[in-house]
Amino acid sequence: MTVRPYRHIERRKSRLIHVGKVPVGGDSPISVQSMTNTLTTDVKATIEQIQRIEQAGADLVRVSCPDQESALALKAITREINIPVVADIHFHYKRAIEAAQNGAACLRINPGNIGSADRVREVVQAAKDYGCSIRIGVNAGSLEKDLLEKYGEPCPEAMVESALDHARILEDHDFREFKISVKASDVFLAVAAYQGLAEACDYPLHIGITEAGGLRSGTVKSSIGLGMLLWSGVGDTIRVSLSAEPEEEVLVAYEMLKSLGLRRRGVTVISCPSCARQQFNVIKTVEVLEQRLAHITTPMTVSVIGCVVNGPGEARETDIGFTGGGANTHQVYIAGQPDHRLKDEDIVGHLVGLVEKKAAQIEAAKAEAEKAEAEAAAAAAEAAE
Repeated sequence: MTVRPYRHIERRKSRLIHVGKVPVGGDSPISVQSMTNTLTTDVKATIEQIQRIEQAGADLVRVSCPDQESALALKAITREINIPVVADIHFHYKRAIEAAQNGAACLRINPGNIGSADRVREVVQAAKDYGCSIRIGVNAGSLEKDLLEKYGEPCPEAMVESALDHARILEDHDFREFKISVKASDVFLAVAAYQGLAEACDYPLHIGITEAGGLRSGTVKSSIGLGMLLWSGVGDTIRVSLSAEPEEEVLVAYEMLKSLGLRRRGVTVISCPSCARQQFNVIKTVEVLEQRLAHITTPMTVSVIGCVVNGPGEARETDIGFTGGGANTHQVYIAGQPDHRLKDEDIVGHLVGLVEKKAAQIEAAKAEAEKAEAEAAAAAAEAAE
């Protein structure tokens, strides 16, 4: 029995596909994606932006290919990056073929607007030839005319029907290495569409609230919609669409996944909003601390609490805890236990040092365990010969 059953999320069972080296669906971790906003033909700028997206922790990156020059530029771009590229294709089937030929690991298309059956067949054949997967991208803002006439407006039923129609097109060409998205800017519409699609098929789902808004408003809106889906077990890969730098999308996505215990990367800071009881400047301390810890990728938890009301309790549940105390003397906790006291001097510097030390220990232990596992596997293989 699970110790804390209320924390358990039963993920929807979906089939496994691959986007390059990244598994999507099945039992694989929920992958995080962002999208470039540079001109794809500006190869240098696009590579630099993708490298920042990589550093933020993205598993996948989508790159728009509106013309032939952009599709051909993927060849130079993919040589300099470490994560698979999803080529964003609209309308022109030749761009999809060129993208596949030049290094794309996935083609984001809408089979219904690619054109004739022959053109769809050519795109699918290119995907097969070059080992590409496909994402069927349905959007409430661009539903087919016949569905709008049938339903009167964009609605969950129309979006699910569109997605399944497109899926059948690929299935008819004996292609099943695809995932599906049914995005809308309306939270209610997007969530209902994804819930309906999750029940109607077992293909992996790429979830997102499209055109969500700026950094603050878009984060809130996306967190509500995607939080509901993730909590109910729906979602195999995720993009948070923000009018902000792409790396911000990645950071927000990870915060969502961390808060639900679905995936962890970097330091999770648990901090109080502060009040008149605080014994140090909590808000400023946390602001600087998060900036100084951005380079840590090891999953860890740090609590920073202004006073002893909740400080000790929070510290018991975190790797490193810090609680404000009187006379400018504060308590530091390690692994939930009181460890030492600290004067008001350099609180941030002291905590950063503790986190870096703990992260190094965790990574060293992990490396040692992996080495032992590899040696045991090698010995077993040798004994079997």
